Amino acid sequence: MCVARAVDRLWQALDEPDPFLVVEAGAGNGRLARDVLRAEPACRNALRYVLVERSAQLRAAQRKRLALEPVDEALGPFVAARGEDRPAPASGAGPVATSLDELPALAATDVVVLANELFDNLPFGIAQWDGERWLEVRVRLAGEHGFEEVLVPAEFTLPYDVPAGTRVPVPTGMARWFEACDALVHRGFVIVIDYAAELDELATRPWLRTYRAHGPGGDPLDAPGTQDITADVVVEQLEHVAPFRLVRTESQADWLRALGIEELVDAGRTTWEQGAHRGDLAALEGRSRITEARALTDPGGLGAHRVFLFAKDAEAGETGGGTG
Repeated sequence: MCVARAVDRLWQALDEPDPFLVVEAGAGNGRLARDVLRAEPACRNALRYVLVERSAQLRAAQRKRLALEPVDEALGPFVAARGEDRPAPASGAGPVATSLDELPALAATDVVVLANELFDNLPFGIAQWDGERWLEVRVRLAGEHGFEEVLVPAEFTLPYDVPAGTRVPVPTGMARWFEACDALVHRGFVIVIDYAAELDELATRPWLRTYRAHGPGGDPLDAPGTQDITADVVVEQLEHVAPFRLVRTESQADWLRALGIEELVDAGRTTWEQGAHRGDLAALEGRSRITEARALTDPGGLGAHRVFLFAKDAEAGETGGGTG
């Protein structure tokens, strides 16, 4: 519901266009999209919601969770809007949802792109500053089945002043994603939500992470293909790579509070207390709202995620990004 409120505020900042395109990059199984549509945002009659997900398995899960429409039907109005001899797109036809495996090849106006926990999973390299030059961290075979790191002179330079021995991610995937996003967004906003670190933190805390079976993994070189390898998003790199204007950044916890998560929790608690003896669906949803909000705002966990709002040829105003 909070994300739906954020989308509404950005729709209002764009002067309530119809049709209105929202693209969720890395949409997974469609749960967030379902929750946004269930919240019945004010923009729903104008809304064209595009889930972008490369995994065929997860796109299949989206189809079970959502009523998806053909791509041509969902995105046709934006193609028609560009043609000088075509009729104006129909208004009030939303909400319409569809799914793609890549960002749509459009140059759309009035668009919001949402990237929730996407960047920490994009491809990246690793570089190390030895005090005089940048070295690239590569991997080679070590023995019959093992792997080991090897440092080679980097074919690039990085504009960072860090202590000798510091390793930094090289965000190749982030750069390519922003290029595609820049081609898509003619006017609108981009919301990025992810683990993030300042450049000066990289030498003092772990930023390379592995995950296996929904928990922490082992050494990145152990059992290739059996665990996910991710990296925190470096704030300075994000700001440098993004071709858009950074409007604001804040913790996820603060972002959600500004969107009214505490009042939603209070309402959920009331629903649970009044219906707990029945154990009906409404009561259980109220209890789930309390639990989920606690996890999403936990400063030691998801609440520490950073939210970045970028704009292109648009003004967010005082309430456009979710903060007041």
